[in-house]
Amino acid sequence: MPEITTVSSKLVKDLVVPRLTSSKKGDNGIVLVAGGSRIYHGAPLLASMAALRAGTDIVYTAVSRSSVVSVRSSSPNIIALPLPDDKLTIGSANRLVAMIPKRADSAAIGMGMSIAKSEAIVALIRQLKNDGTKLILDASALIPEVLQEISGTSTIITPHPGEYKRIFGEDAGITEKERISNIDRLAKKYGITIVLKGSTNLVSCSIDGNGNTAVIKRSTPAMTVGGSGDVLSGLTAGLLTKLKPFYASILGLYFNGLAASLAYKQVGLHMVATDLIEHLPNAMKTFDKINSGC
Repeated sequence: MPEITTVSSKLVKDLVVPRLTSSKKGDNGIVLVAGGSRIYHGAPLLASMAALRAGTDIVYTAVSRSSVVSVRSSSPNIIALPLPDDKLTIGSANRLVAMIPKRADSAAIGMGMSIAKSEAIVALIRQLKNDGTKLILDASALIPEVLQEISGTSTIITPHPGEYKRIFGEDAGITEKERISNIDRLAKKYGITIVLKGSTNLVSCSIDGNGNTAVIKRSTPAMTVGGSGDVLSGLTAGLLTKLKPFYASILGLYFNGLAASLAYKQVGLHMVATDLIEHLPNAMKTFDKINSGC
């Protein structure tokens, strides 16, 4: 069995990166969010707003042409990049990489995305990876064809059990012990970071050749509401601009759960995904740090 990391408020406080008083726009992270389709225009929007609430300076939101107007009109904080097609194609992947104004430190890909062919998502991943952008893959991006491209990169993937079976071709397991063993094995095999979502969230990766897994209980069953995973992806992408994938994943789950607890106290089991975004600042500000050094 891998080493189990105990997630506590002390660990979270230790992991949070201070913001320099001398920092300028862009120093605190640039994130790309790519996703959306005719049906799921809200998924990349939720991820983008969560990335901004994570403290990220700049977030670019790449969405299908059918979604760009609704995404742009949703918030003045959104910088929307229109893709030429409703489905991701190799051509639109190339276009997206060329139109990003500044290189992204991290990218969250797949939320609500419609993909024409698997080669398109592989091409997008390859180009971003070659640019030095750290990746988090979710939803539609979780297909077997991406594994070869992300192997050995510590890329974060965030499947629920069904997506886990789709990408790896095997069940995650029934018991917590089985799931820990399975994700530890596959995280080592592929050199990636696996976030297995559920009533108990598991994070596993290889650190210096040794397996390490964190166990984080879901804070409330209200989090089954659609969009909470999109919020997690955007939040984690923001944290990934400054942290290693394992620790960004831990903080993403921790703060997402803490925001859900705050929302639950206010609205009970009637929470929606935007409630998570609304409560992220209060969930995170206790851990904020400012460093006056250069």
